[in-house]
Parts: sequence; structure tokens; C-alpha cells
Amino acid sequence: MTTGKITVHSVDSLRAGETLWDDVVKGFGVRRQRKAAVYVFKCRDGRRQRFVTIGRHGAPWTPVSARDEARRLAGAPPATRSEAGSQVSFGSFSAIYMDRYAAAHKKPSSLAEDRRNLDLHILPALGRFPLAAVTRDQVSSFHAGRRSQPANANRCLALISHIFTMAEKWGATPPGTNPCRGLTRYREVSRERYLSAEELSRLGAVLEAAQNRPDEDWRAICVLRLLIYTGARLSEILTLHWRFINWEAGFARLPDSKTGARTLTLPGPALEVLRKVQHDHSGASPFAFPGKRKGTWFTGIQKPWQKLRRDAGLEDVRIHDLRHSFASLAVANGESLYLVGHVLGHRRAITTQRYAHVAITPMLDVANRTAGHLARLLENVLVKPTLNGSAPE
Repeated sequence: MTTGKITVHSVDSLRAGETLWDDVVKGFGVRRQRKAAVYVFKCRDGRRQRFVTIGRHGAPWTPVSARDEARRLAGAPPATRSEAGSQVSFGSFSAIYMDRYAAAHKKPSSLAEDRRNLDLHILPALGRFPLAAVTRDQVSSFHAGRRSQPANANRCLALISHIFTMAEKWGATPPGTNPCRGLTRYREVSRERYLSAEELSRLGAVLEAAQNRPDEDWRAICVLRLLIYTGARLSEILTLHWRFINWEAGFARLPDSKTGARTLTLPGPALEVLRKVQHDHSGASPFAFPGKRKGTWFTGIQKPWQKLRRDAGLEDVRIHDLRHSFASLAVANGESLYLVGHVLGHRRAITTQRYAHVAITPMLDVANRTAGHLARLLENVLVKPTLNGSAPE
């Protein structure tokens, strides 16, 4: 029988079949089962010994909250909330948050971004501190230290704030103690970059040349062409299944996207790309653009994109700017914002509204044609002779 203080680290260290009994609260233990660690409480019911299952390791059951429940079952007073928060580090609690909340409620792209921000930025700064000991000044200093990247600084602040929100909800910290409350986020300047006709021609020439080189990744080239032709989000193309595509109708029914299930329109040039991919490269993978490992999709587009955009002289262009370019060209050609929003999969009309200023050229064309016609009418009135043949005075 193994005894010792039950902590997040000791729970994570257990192997299948092992049990650790707490040396703080008698009868409180944790058992590593095949799929998860489970907190238990051992007590006596008369002469008979019995085990009470408290719950699986993970929110809301942490070593602290499970120990409190064991105290309650034993008839002893629970530890205070501040004591609970002081016994688990921010880093340990963030791991529980990612496992029990983020993995269940966030989309894969958001989950990956959260993990990246935690590993690269947040945990090196705050991970070692006790959860309840993280102060507003520490969070504010961390936020200020990333002001050169305001968007990322705000994403990190939002993540820290939600971790503390869930800590309060799960009882790991007292209510109203979120250290992010009241902190002001940085103003983010929207970056809108559209490719001109000349830039699109350069990019097209680079893609065509790359397509004929055996050392280039065909997946990257085809994905980029589809992004240009459809205005889709990168994740929507990378995770595209063959079974989603309705070839006759010209669309793909995506069961999930940033805005939920949606219909992705596939115009003629996009279908042509996909038919060629299916003919030349289709294998056992369900994905149109498979990854290296079985059952995965292609994730290595950034490296070839860096090279291709450099060859085209478009070093400042991001992949997402191809989506902006699709939208801006559609609006500039006089397409309705309502329909463009549906093609792009926007949930709210206001999201598409930011492209309205791009329509200034066709608006000016309408104004110039109308004003020119009116000017000619006015000039005709001024020179038109009267009924008696004399010019007006």
C-alpha cells in the first residue's frame, strides 16, 4: 500500500492498477484505472468496510476538491477555498482546464492555439505560481510585456481569464478573485490586404511553375488554388473529406467550421482542381489532402507558402489574405454583400460589411454615368431652341 500526499503530480505519476492513499485525510485515496484516475473514500459502515467513489480526476475533481469531499464524508470540516487554491499551481490547473474543458468544448484550431499560447507564453511566466497567488499585477505585467503583439497579448489575456473563471466555478478559487477582471485589452487594428490583378497574375505564374516541379508539394499548390477560387478558410480546405463533396451540385457540405455546419460553394475552377487531385492522388485517406500519418490531414502548408509568396514578390501576404481578396473582388464586381457573406460562411452580416468600402469603384462608375447623362440633359436644355425658333435668353 502506497501512502503520501495526493497532488496533481502524484496522480499523473500513477500507473494502471496503482492506488495512492492520502496522508492528510485518512481514508482518502486515488486509484489509477485503465482509462482514468478515480478518487475514492474508504470508510466503515458498522463492521463492514466500504468504498465511496468521489469522482474521476479532472474538473471539477482535483486533489484539493476531492480531499474536501473526503473530509465531508468523514464528518470533518473542509479546507478553505483559499487554502485549496494555494495547493495547486496555475500550470497544473491549466492542464486540468485544457483536458476537461477546452478539449470538450473548443474547436481543434482554437484548442491548438490555446496550447501554443500556454506553452510558449503563459506558463513560462505564470505556471509555477500557486493558482490563488497569481495577482492582477502579475497578469498586467505579462500582458504589457506582449504589447508589441497586441492581438496575441489579448488572446493570452482572454485565455488566462477563462481559466480563472472556471477555477471559480469549480471551487478552486473564491468567487470574485479573477485577477484579469478590469484589465483593458489593447486596441487591435484590423489588417486588410487584398491582392491586385497584377499580384494575382504573379502568384498564378509561380503556382503554375511550381506545379511542374517534382520537388514541390502538390498538396500545398492545390490547397492554395482552392483558397483563391473559393474564398474558404484554410481549415475548411485542409479538413475537406471526399464524402462532403456533391460533384453535380457544385458544393461541399461541411459538418463543422468556425461558424458551425455550412455549405462551401465549389465553382468550376475549384471542382477542376479537386477532380485532378482525385484522379492523380486519391488513395485510402478520407481527406482530399491527407497528412503523412494515416487518418490525418495535411498540416505542412506554411513552409511551401513562404517560398511561393517569396518567389511571387508577395512577402507581406498571408494565406488568409487570399480569402480577403476573393471577397473584395466579388464586392468590387457589384455582387451583393448578402450573397458574398453566404459564400464566405459569415454568420453575421456585419462581418461582410467591412468589404463595403471596396465597392467604391462601381459606385463611382454609376455616379459618373448618371451625372454625365444629367449634364448632357442640362446642356441640351440650355442650347435647345424655343418653339418660335429663338434661343432662350
